[in-house]
Amino acid sequence: MRRWLDLTSTQFYDPSTVALTSMGFCYPGKARSGDKPPQRECASRWHPALEDHLPNIALTVLVGQYAHAHYLRQDRRTTLTDTVRAAEDYLPLGYLPLPHPSPRNQPWLSKNPWFEEEVLPIAQAAVRALHL
Repeated sequence: MRRWLDLTSTQFYDPSTVALTSMGFCYPGKARSGDKPPQRECASRWHPALEDHLPNIALTVLVGQYAHAHYLRQDRRTTLTDTVRAAEDYLPLGYLPLPHPSPRNQPWLSKNPWFEEEVLPIAQAAVRALHL
C-alpha cells in the first residue's frame, strides 16, 4: 500500500496524517480461502464514530470490495474492477477505491496491468496533493 500511494514509511505510519482502520473492527473468523467478510453491524456501528473523531479527512482510500460497498453504496460500479478503473471519478467525493494489496490478489493484478499503469499515477498524484 505504501508503494501504491508513494508514501515513505514515516509518512504512512504518522498518526497525525494517516489513519489506518479496518472495515469491521472485529475479527469475523476464518473462511475456506482467507477471512470471512467483515460483519456489517460492526462497520455501521464504528465507522460513524470514527468519522466524528477524525473530522478533517481529506481523502479516504477504500481498500477492497467491502470498503467500496460500505462507502460508495449505490455509486460504486458493478464490479470491483470497474470501480477501481473509475477511481478518478471518486476523487471529487473524497474517495480513492483500490483493490486489496493482499498476495491473494496477485491474479487480479496480473489480469489488470492497467491498474499500475493508469490508476496508481492518479492515486499518487492525489496523495501528493495532500502535501503530507
